[in-house]
Amino acid sequence: MERSLVLIKPDAMKRGLAGTVIARLEKGGVKLVGLKMLHLDEAQAKQHYAIHQDKPFFSDLVRYITSAPIIAAVFEGENAIEVIRKIMGATDPAKAETGSIRGDFGLDIERNSVHGSDLVETAREEIKLFFSEEEIFSY
Repeated sequence: MERSLVLIKPDAMKRGLAGTVIARLEKGGVKLVGLKMLHLDEAQAKQHYAIHQDKPFFSDLVRYITSAPIIAAVFEGENAIEVIRKIMGATDPAKAETGSIRGDFGLDIERNSVHGSDLVETAREEIKLFFSEEEIFSY
């Protein structure tokens, strides 16, 4: 059983899309096992996006993800990362398929509504940034 972190980003939160995003993921076959709403501070955002710290868009990314509350969620299932990434669609909404979360709701490459882990190892580290083991409920 694989787990993935999903973040419902500020643009989706501001447009009231949290329930829709969660429902699409659940309908896609992954199970919600952890959920919380939070407002990231700059230090947390920098830690989460550390892989991008040397890229020119890093500051904008940190500013955006800290601009409003987000929802952090953990989903699990067989091939959860692959399943979730397909449901989310391409990072750039202009290239994402219609019917995917980003294709239907993403505004641009930064404000693309959701984040999902890309690899099993990344998922483990990302989940630890947002959740303790006691906050994840497998059933």
